Parts: sequence; structure tokens; C-alpha cells
Amino acid sequence: MKVKFNNYLRAIVIGFTILHSACAQNPHGQNVSIVNQQRLIEKSTVLLNNEARLVPIQNLDIAKIASVHFGYTYATAFDSLLNKYTRVQTFNGNQYTGINSLNNLSDDLKMYNTIIVEITSAETNNQQLVDFINNNKRLKNVMVVLFGDGKALAALDGVNAPLIWSEILSPLSAQYAAQLLFGGVGATQKLATDYSVKYHAGTGFFTNKTRLQYTVPEDAGINSENLLAIDKIVSDAISQHATPGCVVLVAKDGKVIFNKAYGYHTYGHTLPDQLSDIFDLASVTKISATTMEVMRLTEQGKLNLDSTVGNYLAKARTTNKKNIKVRELMLHEAGLVSFIPFYEKVRPADFSRDSSDAYPTKVAEHYFMRKGYFNDVMWPQMLNSSLRTRGQFVYSDLSMYFMREIVETVTAQPLNVYVQQQFYNPLGMQTAGFLPRNRFNADKIVPTENDTYFRMSVLDGYVHDQGAAMAGGVSGHAGLFASANDL
Repeated sequence: MKVKFNNYLRAIVIGFTILHSACAQNPHGQNVSIVNQQRLIEKSTVLLNNEARLVPIQNLDIAKIASVHFGYTYATAFDSLLNKYTRVQTFNGNQYTGINSLNNLSDDLKMYNTIIVEITSAETNNQQLVDFINNNKRLKNVMVVLFGDGKALAALDGVNAPLIWSEILSPLSAQYAAQLLFGGVGATQKLATDYSVKYHAGTGFFTNKTRLQYTVPEDAGINSENLLAIDKIVSDAISQHATPGCVVLVAKDGKVIFNKAYGYHTYGHTLPDQLSDIFDLASVTKISATTMEVMRLTEQGKLNLDSTVGNYLAKARTTNKKNIKVRELMLHEAGLVSFIPFYEKVRPADFSRDSSDAYPTKVAEHYFMRKGYFNDVMWPQMLNSSLRTRGQFVYSDLSMYFMREIVETVTAQPLNVYVQQQFYNPLGMQTAGFLPRNRFNADKIVPTENDTYFRMSVLDGYVHDQGAAMAGGVSGHAGLFASANDL
């Protein structure tokens, strides 16, 4: 396909910056214009030197990525989109001065195995910059993103790193190129003109869309004016004290078209909600942790949905749970009671306000359960509970308590460790996981509740579900935390 570019677009496109915190608030007509501009950007963006298929970037669990820019005007927009996909550290090359400036920059990049270099056509005549790219390419994965006149490609004939060239220099093209690096959009064009012996007409690589794209509602066939009701609904919820704040994200057809933070962490109005805030996902844990692990183990042939609880769990073999099929647990058709209010039977000797070897399980601030409480008290209660409606759908937390025990028996690995290593880290999820207070400051986590009946404290980073908390914060039915973008 031939690349055509109309020069009049330069003045128009430069005036637009998509801010996803308010993208759905743009007038419909302006968003239609943005979509049209994105189509032109797609037609003037080409992926080169991708023989090794390093683009889109893979293996996010082991990729340590740095983004380096020099004179690129829209580096902020570019880097912001990169960080939607995984954690990327930004380096401003202009802060390195002197005769050894680029060598010093290379030394500071030593802890990164993937380097993204943003340059403009005016910078390609700098041989030191070309040497910087090639020197790092010998040791690391390097991707180059070039914005501007295609004639500058000739100066990069000696560069073998994957190269994304976008003729348009604008915030929209910056965001498009960033998404192409991670598979949010696919590369669809080849060069239409000869620029050098290496970069000649017909050169280019195609890629598929493999991850979410970040765009405006009109790009997914939605009129942005139809999303204005979200503001009203959230405003009503906050004013009526249904919640002090929230983060709303809307995705359709693989495209994020609305993402906005509202209100505050608490009714004290001290910390405004941020798009990156971490929330207690409660029973979404069943889907976004336990069910995914069950699916993976089933497709690997390590878990049989038609095998029984007794086949996997020795202690269940002398109970009424022994013949329950895994499939029944997953469908909530095992006849289990919906839940057991474990916290109501906690005795003074079962908890302490201070941690110790005897009280190691942290349930909340200044609340620690005694060692072995789950195995000694909670697990026997579940194993010996009654079966009431087997064969009928009755939603039950107990099903996922059992599934946690089963998958941990199969993998010999804690549920939280398995899903972190197998799903969240490879997906580039920066916040998702159990026990968030082990990894993040409390001000990054939105409190779930002011608990006035069990733990007598504000639950900030400790799972709201009482049973999951008493089990140590990790369970099959609750305990997962994440930001809206990660979820």
C-alpha cells in the first residue's frame, strides 16, 4: 500500500492531544476529526528492520524497558502511552552533556535490557547518536522511533534495530507509534518511495494488534456524547455517599475509549483518586485469578474438570465433599453453603494486636491471627459443612476456597505466586496481585471500608472479605487488588 501524506495536516494535527482522563468529554465532531487523523497517521507509519520480530514487544515479565528521547517535542505523550502497557523508565538524553555524554547515558541504561530511542529527522545527522544506537544494540534489544521527513531514513542505513518511521510529527502520531510498539495497533504499511539502498519502496513489516488500543469513543463506533451520563451517575453516587470516589474505564472491541478518575479515597477529601490507584477487586478474584489458573491447568492436562475433590484433597476423602466434581465447584453447582461467617467465632486467644511467631497472619493494622488458624479452624468447618442444593446453581464462596486448595496441590505453588508469575507479570500488569501492602504504599491503594464490626479500622490494602483476610489475604474467592487499567 502506498503511503500518502498531506502537508496541511501538520498544522491541524499538532493542535490535538488526547488525554485519556477526559477523552470521552471531547465534542463528537472533534473526535471524528481525531479518528480521521489517526487513519492518516496509520497510513504514514511504517515498521522497518523487524526480521527478529521484536515488535510488538514480548515477554513483559522479563523486559526492563527504558525510553530515551533528545529533542523530540512529544516525548511526554509517547512515554505516557508506553506506560499503559508496562512500566517504562524515561531518560532525557539532553540532560547528558560533555564529551562523554552518550557514554554516560549508556552506563545509566545498564539495568535495562530493552531500549526505545525516540528521534526526529533533524537528529539523524548526528553520527554520535547513530553510534549510541548501534553500540547499545550489540548488548540489548533496541527499538528506534523516527518522526519526520522520510529522507532522514538514509542516515540510518547502518542501523539494524527495529525502526518505526512516522512522517507526521504530532501528539497523535506519538501515541500511535507507542501503541504500535506494544501491539495496541498493528503495522499495516510499506514504504511507497525509495529513500536509500536499504529503505526502498516496498520495504516494511506487518504486525497484528495483540493488546488494547487507547483511543476516542468514535473509533469504536460510540458517540462520545452518549458517555456523558457516566459523569452524572458518578456525581450522584458521590453526593449520596455511595462512594467517596472511583475510577471508570470503558473498553469496547479491544479499545479503551474512556478512563477517568473521580472523587477521593475517603470522605475526608485528602487524597484525590488517580487513574493508577489500586482497588480491592473482591469476588472478581474468582475470575481474574482462580478461574484463569484452572483454565491454564486444564488446557495443560494437569487438572481434570470431571475428577473429584477427593482425588486432589486427602482430607476431603472422609467427608461429604469427596465425590464433588471440580466442574461442579466451578459452576457453583456443588451444593455448598454460600458462605461461613468465620469472623463471628473468633475468640480473644485467636488474635493479637502485635505480630509474633505465634500470631503471624496480618488481617489488618494491629490485627494478627494465630498461627495455623486456617488449618485448625476454618478448613475443618468448610470440609464438614452441609451439602444442600447439589446440581443447582447456588453462588458460593466456599467453591473457590476448595479450588485454591486444589490448584495449589496440583502446582505445588501458592495461588498468588502462580498467577503473578504466569499471568500478571507477563501481561505487564504493574499493580495486579495479592497482598498489595507488601509492594505499594498505602496512599496508592483506595480503602475498601471502615470496618466497625470485625477489625475496627479502615481497611486500606487489606482484603475486605473477612474469610480471605483470616486466611492470610490470599484466597480463591477474594484477595486480588489491581488498578482499572490492569484489570
